[in-house]
Amino acid sequence: MQKQKKIMGLLAGKLASRFVALLIVALCALVPADGSAASAEKPADAALAQRLDAVLNKAVAEGRIVGAVVMVARQGQVVYARAVGMADAEKGTSMSPDTRFRLASMSKPIASAAALALADKGMIALDDPVTRWIPSFTPALAGKADPVITVRHLLTHTAGLSYGFSEPPDGPMALAEVSDGLDDPPITLEENIWRLATVPLYYEPGTDWKYSLAIDVLGQIVSRAGGDKLPNVVQELVTGPLGMTHTGFMADDPDLLAAPYVWANGKAHRMAETEIVPNAVSATRFQPGRALDEQAFPSAGAGMVGTAADYLKFLEAVRENGGSILKPDTAKAMTADQVCPILSQRLSVTAGKTNEVVAPGWGFGFGGAVLLHPEKAEYPAGQNTWSWSGAYGSHFFMDRANGISFVALTNTTPTGMAGPFAVDLARAVYGKK
Repeated sequence: MQKQKKIMGLLAGKLASRFVALLIVALCALVPADGSAASAEKPADAALAQRLDAVLNKAVAEGRIVGAVVMVARQGQVVYARAVGMADAEKGTSMSPDTRFRLASMSKPIASAAALALADKGMIALDDPVTRWIPSFTPALAGKADPVITVRHLLTHTAGLSYGFSEPPDGPMALAEVSDGLDDPPITLEENIWRLATVPLYYEPGTDWKYSLAIDVLGQIVSRAGGDKLPNVVQELVTGPLGMTHTGFMADDPDLLAAPYVWANGKAHRMAETEIVPNAVSATRFQPGRALDEQAFPSAGAGMVGTAADYLKFLEAVRENGGSILKPDTAKAMTADQVCPILSQRLSVTAGKTNEVVAPGWGFGFGGAVLLHPEKAEYPAGQNTWSWSGAYGSHFFMDRANGISFVALTNTTPTGMAGPFAVDLARAVYGKK
């Protein structure tokens, strides 16, 4: 059990884890005012509700989670929906089905879907060089002339890029003043991508995996290929067709936006206007006000805001072979491993490397991690489950093999996305101890 929690904590930590011809019942109708698990038109699974309620109640009682909205769909039916805890503890505002959350890296799958939708329309190609769309994006690589980064490399985090929070404080990303998309510097998306292009690559594109700002670069390509600002293109291709009316690059109702919290030193505290949260290598710089700033550049990798009900619509669309946004083969490719077959051919076994990425038993698709070996990962979901998380304290998984979509949006970092909470929720969904 301890080994499992360590592995899943690693997965979730690095993750810092439609309407599809059917209409998902509105979340407001599913969650009663008292916050208890709700019943849909089809009776909810009482045993499932009991297990999930126990996990949520414990996390809130211990203060590890200030508030959360959790939803589960099985074979297209919502079987669990609950809002628990506080959206704003200081104001006494309870969590509700309508609460908006900062999605952080859970923005990545949505932006990736927009890029794949453009590919489905023939407007971009996955093997296009990035320079076709951003001619100035030519980061250098030591000992290699003119390395070629493709759209595919961006989608799979095999481009050779990095994140500032995964480098030492005096690393090249910090020296170039590149934003990770969680803070709110007074710069444009184009300016941030230009700064990123001045940072040398970590490896030759396509030969390794490193979590990075690649999806922010992809966002600029989506904007240029789509012929409009990034938020408008994402709305046209993904959130609009799916009826995700409360999801975008800025909170549509500030009064419904959850206050962010940090769990540290045994308790949760409200996030400051600028909050530096240490990690094993460096620190993550949060400026939560960017969710309310009309001038904030749209970060495809970390900048979206949304609701649990909206995100469930997105997961269900992908699960149901793309719904109205992607071709069936594209949706399946999105949630299939795209990285390990390549790395297994190129990584040296004698160098002690593994062709698994993120954590043992996991590969990576387009926009999220893919469960390759459930037993090795000690994860209760089915093979090829697709999963990711967000630094403000949220995570999801979509298990096509078992017909399950799961989303947990919380306002507490890092406990909402990493460690026992994420482990226990997953085990509760599958009835595992």
